[in-house]
Amino acid sequence: MLLAMSLADQVLAVNDDLPIRTDKPVHSGKVRSVYWLTAADSARLIQEKGYDVPADAPLAIMVISDRISAFDCIWQGVDGLNGVPGKGAALNAISSHWFKLFKEKGLADSHILDIPHPFVWIVQKARPVMIEAIARQYITGSMWRAYKDGERAFCGITLPEGLKKDQKLPEILITPSTKGVLTGLDGVPEADDVNVSRADIERHYQGFNFSKLADIDRYEVLLKEGFNVISDALAGLDQIFVDTKFEFGYVNDAAGNEKLIYMDEVGTPDSSRIWDGAALRDGQIIEKSKEGFRQWLLNHFPDPDILLNKNRMPERFALARDNKLPTAVMMDISNTYVGIAEKIIGHPLVRSANPKQEIITILREQYDLID
Repeated sequence: MLLAMSLADQVLAVNDDLPIRTDKPVHSGKVRSVYWLTAADSARLIQEKGYDVPADAPLAIMVISDRISAFDCIWQGVDGLNGVPGKGAALNAISSHWFKLFKEKGLADSHILDIPHPFVWIVQKARPVMIEAIARQYITGSMWRAYKDGERAFCGITLPEGLKKDQKLPEILITPSTKGVLTGLDGVPEADDVNVSRADIERHYQGFNFSKLADIDRYEVLLKEGFNVISDALAGLDQIFVDTKFEFGYVNDAAGNEKLIYMDEVGTPDSSRIWDGAALRDGQIIEKSKEGFRQWLLNHFPDPDILLNKNRMPERFALARDNKLPTAVMMDISNTYVGIAEKIIGHPLVRSANPKQEIITILREQYDLID
């Protein structure tokens, strides 16, 4: 019990109740909460910190949590362990590492302007491209299930016959899907997360929020080159970058120039599949990502169809609400996230004993954002 309580104290499960000065509602997603700063605070920080953004650019404080989501549900542990120790810091550290590497390689900037605390980013407001940009190097997961059932066309790309489960694909495949529900686009279903082809995107590039047609080529280059940068770095650690999701958006720099940037998160265990190289050579799949937890859930509950069938969402939400997971399972997830983060960043992860109080202190003393 003491172990669980001390762990629970280290976890930031609720991240939308911080006393950060804002005049807008706090937007809380599955993992992150966003606090839009007042126009006065945004302008002050841009001037004080010298951020490369227009003087009147809206800024936000983005606070990550240690919550764990899977199958569109939030899962919690016993004894008040309502998140995964180290998970938030691991995700932020990994994304920040890759974003920095992308910039060093001359690919593109990200929406991050400053990192006051391991759980916190200061970001510039971006205009998102309405695409979940997915790149795949192996056939597994949902693509394998569809292929096994006879599908050969994915997002306008035809796969060859005879592929085997978890096989490396002949080339990196880009299989985009919609980000949010897009309406009035001929040939694009009005639903979130539905596959679209490059032809669909070209036909409706403005509907997908691209500024110009040529930016479709640009996003594909940034996706493939970003994927290769991460894949090569992970290969050096004997880890396999299997597939991932990127998101893109537009911002302006201080001179007013519009630029396409990476945003959200990249190359994390939440947005990617990562496999252990040594295990793969032995014919085993050892997940170094959230996929391992998803598989545990599917094996743990007697009726896994609840987790896979979107027509059973009320049952699924009840399952997550009524089943607190063992501490050992939460710690196994923690070890996965922290372990891959420390491999990637090359040093121990900075962990917080009391993340909420640390965040408040830093934002008060160094940024004057706490009343």
